[in-house]
Amino acid sequence: MSIISSHNMLKKAQKDHYAVPAFNIHNLETMQVVVETVAELQSPVILAGTPGTYSYAGTENIIAIADELAKKHHVPLAVHLDHHEEYEDIVYKIDAGVRSVMIDGSHLAFEDNIALVKRVVDYAHRYDVSVEAELGRLGGIEDDLVVDAKDSLYTNPKQAVEFIERTGIDSLAIAIGTAHGLYKSEPKLDFERLSEIRSIVEIPLVLHGASGVPDKDVRECIKRGICKVNVATELKIAFSDALKQYLIEHPDANDPRHYMKPAKAAMKDIVKKIITTCGCAGKL
Repeated sequence: MSIISSHNMLKKAQKDHYAVPAFNIHNLETMQVVVETVAELQSPVILAGTPGTYSYAGTENIIAIADELAKKHHVPLAVHLDHHEEYEDIVYKIDAGVRSVMIDGSHLAFEDNIALVKRVVDYAHRYDVSVEAELGRLGGIEDDLVVDAKDSLYTNPKQAVEFIERTGIDSLAIAIGTAHGLYKSEPKLDFERLSEIRSIVEIPLVLHGASGVPDKDVRECIKRGICKVNVATELKIAFSDALKQYLIEHPDANDPRHYMKPAKAAMKDIVKKIITTCGCAGKL
């Protein structure tokens, strides 16, 4: 198996009414956890990384590790660019071997967003690279992206139709009340808006900011047409909390082969939970 586009993966999820989880990874250990778990549960998966992750770990390193993990565990992997904003950066990473990208022009005016996304689509589709874009903005913090709650905008269904037609994207991330990072209170999702968008567009729909959203609400989103669910913060918290606890209990610990184990185990529990919620176990 090898690195693939997420296009067919998401179309199958849409047809069979489940969602593919996109887990944000950061290093060797987090990639190992995700791939080992999806292989065990026979689940499709997308390994997502923000610009900061690719800068930290190195684009070529991420691709090489993902390629080896795909071969070792006999699973196809979609290595994805999450919330990338620069055309030249995306082109570089496509040329390096990435086959799934999100171009985030949601901070731009509608026409400027379309122009940027269309430019990325024109390049990406030459190489069978799937393209996700976002219409509407999510509040919160992810990596270097900060959106104040008052600036978050819900996706306009009619604009979504025009946006898809004019850009040729493969999937659309919609804003229905989720946010990046942790929620101060339980989010109130606009399920009716999601259903309206699903009824008038044909491509797969994406839910960002799923960390902290109640499982029942995620399942409702999937029932109403979400095909990809992004999870980042929940994974980081589980990993880092378990790591910190181990180091508190073992202050003389100095071998990462030992202190990374409980962190990986805690993260694996979250990966399993998300796969169950998405209903994608056994769908590989």
